[in-house]
Amino acid sequence: MTILILGSGGREHTFAWKIAQSPLCEKLFVAPGNSGTAQVATNVDINVTDFEAIKVLVLKENIEMVVVGPEDPLVKGIHDFFLNDETLKHVAVIGPQKAAATLEGSKEYAKEFMFRHKVPTAAYQSFDASSVEKGFAFLEQLQPPYVLKADGLAAGKGVLILEDLDTAKTELKNMLINAKFGTASSTVVIEEFLDGIELSCFVLTDGKHYKILPTAKDYKRIGEGDTGLNTGGMGAVSPVPFATKDFLEKIEERIVKPTINGLVEDGLPYKGFVFIGLIKVGEDPKVIEYNVRMGDPETEVVLPRLKNDLVEIFSAIAEGRLNEIDIEIDERAATTVMLVSGGYPEAYEKGMEITGLEYIDDSIPFHAGAKLENGKIVTSGGRVMAITSYGNTYQEAIKKSYQSIDKLNFDKMYYRKDIGFDL
Repeated sequence: MTILILGSGGREHTFAWKIAQSPLCEKLFVAPGNSGTAQVATNVDINVTDFEAIKVLVLKENIEMVVVGPEDPLVKGIHDFFLNDETLKHVAVIGPQKAAATLEGSKEYAKEFMFRHKVPTAAYQSFDASSVEKGFAFLEQLQPPYVLKADGLAAGKGVLILEDLDTAKTELKNMLINAKFGTASSTVVIEEFLDGIELSCFVLTDGKHYKILPTAKDYKRIGEGDTGLNTGGMGAVSPVPFATKDFLEKIEERIVKPTINGLVEDGLPYKGFVFIGLIKVGEDPKVIEYNVRMGDPETEVVLPRLKNDLVEIFSAIAEGRLNEIDIEIDERAATTVMLVSGGYPEAYEKGMEITGLEYIDDSIPFHAGAKLENGKIVTSGGRVMAITSYGNTYQEAIKKSYQSIDKLNFDKMYYRKDIGFDL
């Protein structure tokens, strides 16, 4: 089978690394890819939302399966684009259709879905430019901290958690009137703050059946002790030590089942990953958000623990027979630590040469914002590389990741030295 992966991050390198191991995969393309995917696949310089260029590539190379990494093409309807084209509709697309992708594309839509299907989540209200004053009044009813979420896609940066009421009002105005996050914040969801510890649950579904993958916990803030600005993720741990058998059963019964049943009831065809951002409040799980693809850097710890052939799973999803697959999980823990460019998530420089990769033997370096230039691997983004390791415990795995990082270098390289600190 010839397969195309869309995307260029650490998540997509992990997909490529895993898919390349499958005897069912004869030829693998990644668009646009990075220096890591280039080691196991053929990179093609195509933007993930250039559907016409993707179509040309799919037809030219007889591609039979497209695995969509990031959310943007899903929210813009790539799956529908394939289904509505006579020459493409036989191609298996792993990722939901546009209507279901709205679960990530609109925070307000996701909240309405949760309330409709009785999925436990925080109380909320939505506001736009015409109802700023009502937004102020709603904030006054809440206890701090105040949670403001841009309704649309804001590259993981559209959520503000603020301690001060006046600051919250100012930021609400900035989002709605001054378009702080562009069109993404033309509607803002304000919700009650849930106090607890976060984790992520990953579910595979063919639209009828589902399988739950290992849990993971990622670390979003740039600074140690979870301080500073939000990022796309600075590291991850799987499994999550505090997710006991009882707690996992609550997640399945109260959240996963009503979510999958809700998709069916609402007539939302879904073939792919449901990423459920959770928070443990006391002993109960509540949903913070849905994503309609795998997380990054959680993919870099979840997929390495999956023993199954990933292409076999994807084929079962495409054919609606996921119930025939038994998911096998590596008992070992996996951790990843993200190396980022100095200055990230604000302004940073690119083009720094990355050295020392040839000395890494105890970890798997998944490339993210890195590319090949004149035979050298150089930085090309804020989050540069995720260093993943296995261990009998997460402490052992994290130690290996840090030992491997000691062998790597690029100018102004930064990483958090406390991944797993709160477990």
